Amino acid sequence: MALMRSIATVGGFTMISRVTGFLRDILIANFLGAGLVADCFFVAFKFPNLFRRFFGEGAVAAAYVPLFSATLEKEGEEEARLFANRAFSVMALALAIFCSLLMVAMPWAMYAFAPGFVEVEGKHDLAVELTRITFPYLLMISLCAMISGLLNALGRFAAAAGTPILLNLVLMAAITGLTPFVETPGHALAWGVQAAGVVQFVWLMIAAKRAGMMPRLVRPTLSPRVKLLIKRIIPVAFGAGLYQISLLIDTILASMVADGAVSWLYYADRVNQLPLGVIGVAIGTALLPLLSRQLAAGHQEDAMISQNRAIEFAFLLTVPSMVGLVILAGPIATVLFERGAFTAADAQATAAALRGFAVGLPAYVLVKVLSPGFFAREDTGTPVRVAAAALGVNVLLNLALMPLMGHVGIALATALGACVNGVTLYVLLRRRAWFVPDARLRRRLARLLVATAGMGAALVGLLYAQDWAQQQMPILNFSHGPVGAALLAGIVIGAIIVFALLAVVLRVVERSDLGLFKGLRRRPPKVETKPEEQS
Repeated sequence: MALMRSIATVGGFTMISRVTGFLRDILIANFLGAGLVADCFFVAFKFPNLFRRFFGEGAVAAAYVPLFSATLEKEGEEEARLFANRAFSVMALALAIFCSLLMVAMPWAMYAFAPGFVEVEGKHDLAVELTRITFPYLLMISLCAMISGLLNALGRFAAAAGTPILLNLVLMAAITGLTPFVETPGHALAWGVQAAGVVQFVWLMIAAKRAGMMPRLVRPTLSPRVKLLIKRIIPVAFGAGLYQISLLIDTILASMVADGAVSWLYYADRVNQLPLGVIGVAIGTALLPLLSRQLAAGHQEDAMISQNRAIEFAFLLTVPSMVGLVILAGPIATVLFERGAFTAADAQATAAALRGFAVGLPAYVLVKVLSPGFFAREDTGTPVRVAAAALGVNVLLNLALMPLMGHVGIALATALGACVNGVTLYVLLRRRAWFVPDARLRRRLARLLVATAGMGAALVGLLYAQDWAQQQMPILNFSHGPVGAALLAGIVIGAIIVFALLAVVLRVVERSDLGLFKGLRRRPPKVETKPEEQS
């Protein structure tokens, strides 16, 4: 099945990205810990990434991909190439102007982004300095998102999915190689972010050239199709970026909770992003161009089947992942981060935040899977309104839970807001008859809950066994470097085996499902390179 092959491609590269990302974060935790410099760098890194969701990934995924796919399907390769060039040029000009203006205004913008930093001497100024270094990354990565969307629409997912790996490798090289030559490790990382943007851009341009559809800078022209793209981007960019707005609100509030709270939430979110990225992003990335092509061709039934299988696959992986993260949050934070400047207290605080984030994991992924059902039908308004309502719920829950639970309340509020978002999208799709869960989906979800409960019980039993073994041999502790990593790996593998056996016995998955991945290596036909059409 083409959808599952595409999900496997994106998910595989995303898994590599997350693994290298963990290695990157382990290095960052070792060099920076969770103090002043770490807080400043994470804000400097989040600032351009916030706007990337607006101008880059969110807008491309929801507006650019369906429009490019429809143009390619209905009007041919030349019209699609011309549209790609014009859209690329307009985006580049708009982003260059925006980046320049915001870099000038950075000292004032930082008061809004991290108001609590002014309470600590030198923290605000350092955050401004690091953010000015990282901000050009926004220009490069947003253009990368447009090229990635183009490649995804052509059925070429590997190059775009592998791009984040380059960011992780460059940042690891920067923190180990540049730190002795700059003021702080935060400065080394900030320069690494800027360099990574250039590396990623060059990588994707080469991939697009090989696909015969490399975008080129032409005279920016607001053609009717480009105007339509902008019209769709405005609501879509806001809607797709509302999750990032919720993280911005988290950052603002965390900056006022305690020194280190921003870092605890960052590390916890990074762990939570592993299943979210591997599963949710992979499915959403692969599903949108497929639905766009199926609906453009009038194949409504095929689109319904694709969405059912996408939801089935998403829950198969996210529900047990949620339970695993909640139960194993403490060992995970200890094994991954507790070393160097990152203390045991930091690990405990990070684990508590991880449990809060993990509660919403199925909902985060559900939003990624259901949103293409609207975007592929060129309905960009509904997901925006739903996301805005969920953001309002998130803010109210933040204000209610933060005084009671500190930074953990911030994480839990984000998770509950995502639940509101996902459930509302599902209800609206059902009401419009754009999605109807089939018998197979309903049957397998019920069985999945039973298998997940069995896996959770096994995890609790394994942790009790580890605690007993530690009393006999103190070295069998999660904080003991390689021993702790081996213990955690053994427990995770044991839980996976238990879940897999239960899934087979309960027929959550069946032997016929394995055929979905046959033909994984088949590639779509290459688009022939043709002379550039003038704007």
